Amino acid sequence: NGPHAMPPVDTDPHFLIHVPQTKDTLCFNINEEPGVVLSLVQDLDTGFSVNGQLIGNKARSPGQQEGTYFGRLGISNPATGFRLEVTPQNITLNPGSGGPVFSWRDQASLRQHEVVVTINRKRNLVVSVEDGGTFEVVLHRVWKGSAVTQDFLGFYVLDSHRMSAWTHGLLGQFFHPFDYKVSDPHPGSDPTKTDATMVVKGHQLTVTRGLQKDYSKDPQHGAEVTCWFVHNNGAGLIDGVYTDYIVPDIF
Repeated sequence: NGPHAMPPVDTDPHFLIHVPQTKDTLCFNINEEPGVVLSLVQDLDTGFSVNGQLIGNKARSPGQQEGTYFGRLGISNPATGFRLEVTPQNITLNPGSGGPVFSWRDQASLRQHEVVVTINRKRNLVVSVEDGGTFEVVLHRVWKGSAVTQDFLGFYVLDSHRMSAWTHGLLGQFFHPFDYKVSDPHPGSDPTKTDATMVVKGHQLTVTRGLQKDYSKDPQHGAEVTCWFVHNNGAGLIDGVYTDYIVPDIF
């Protein structure tokens, strides 16, 4: 695990899983190449899906690992033909069929069939699906002196209780209650952080207590959240291996 156990909060697509039963949060990163598209939410019952494409952040110094972020999201509801493409520059409804294009400077609310899309100027975008979930996309703007060299997107699930039991994906699989136990907290390889043993889905993992930022309540500054960080691309916590979640395109 070493020094890479808990990367800074603004690198890598970090996933925060709030577990209401334990009032705790689990987190993990997926380290992949820029350009790769990951399945975040996939409801096999309705076909509703959210996919995210990674963009790279050029390493500032030699030997430093290049960070990755979400630079493009595709949200689709095939039953109604709804498609929404979100980038740090534009928000496009039904790309490919001449749909309207909005910028993050717009304030707008759109309804198409069962989906309502609300753009809150320069802050966030909320997608609410009738009989489905409510999702938020946060625009992270680069500020001067930041380690990040380009704007990127954060994706949060605000409400998922109406999604079907067949929902999967890197985030979707956690919409259903699941059991885990954390025991034996002890100083880790980094003496300033606590390691512990987690038993989940029949696997025994070493996890590390760390801090992440959650931007779902405060899109501008984010709130610091403590979480149990699962190493190695979420191995043992996620179903299968993370490469199972790589998909060909955002739609």
